Amino acid sequence: MPRLGVNIDHVATLREARKNVRYPDPVTAAALAEMAGADQITLHLRMDRRHMQDRDLEVLKKTIQTRINLEMANTPEMVKVALYLRPFSVTLVPERREEITTEGGLDVQGHLETIKKTVLKLREIQVRTCLFIEPDLDQVRAGHKAGAQAVEIHTGRYCEAFGGPGEDREFTAILNAVKAAKKLSLAVHAGHGLHYHNLERLLSIVEIEEYNIGHAIVARAVMVGMERAVREMATLLKGR
Repeated sequence: MPRLGVNIDHVATLREARKNVRYPDPVTAAALAEMAGADQITLHLRMDRRHMQDRDLEVLKKTIQTRINLEMANTPEMVKVALYLRPFSVTLVPERREEITTEGGLDVQGHLETIKKTVLKLREIQVRTCLFIEPDLDQVRAGHKAGAQAVEIHTGRYCEAFGGPGEDREFTAILNAVKAAKKLSLAVHAGHGLHYHNLERLLSIVEIEEYNIGHAIVARAVMVGMERAVREMATLLKGR
């Protein structure tokens, strides 16, 4: 049964729209998500701190009952944060200041040596390591060479193609990447752009162990509340 990671970044996005307020609190959102069935809390501490702040991560580390998955760029500053706070897992992601959200997978193949060094540092302190990559066989193999324990398949192109002529092609690319990762003994996660309608087809790929979903849940929570939004996604994901 796959795990549900609830990404709370966009709760902080709403808070940061008004720089001088403390609400909505992503820490409270995380607690509600856990009560509703989230298996972990995912957050992206970006270099420009556009949504999640260092204090959020520090408080979450002290209060989360499940586990924290920290998404971050492979930079000295972010590595220092991870080494200090020691979340359960770190997912290395690409990051550009001008992007609205993460636009693609990490080029592990092109930055293998620097990523390998970061993975080693994290694994030495028992932080689980994951690389956010495109559904590309070369990137899967590079993830294995880097020493990561898991890869998270970027599902953005599949989500954009959902319901259109390109959906089958993008689904097949994900399927092939998942199969290749499992042959290399990598755990497989998936995320980006997933919502209550396009998730179902991916659930047929039983090798995917974890889904990290944020925007769709937070958007639904605006209408029905955080607990219900998470519970509905957990029910869809786990069939209960």
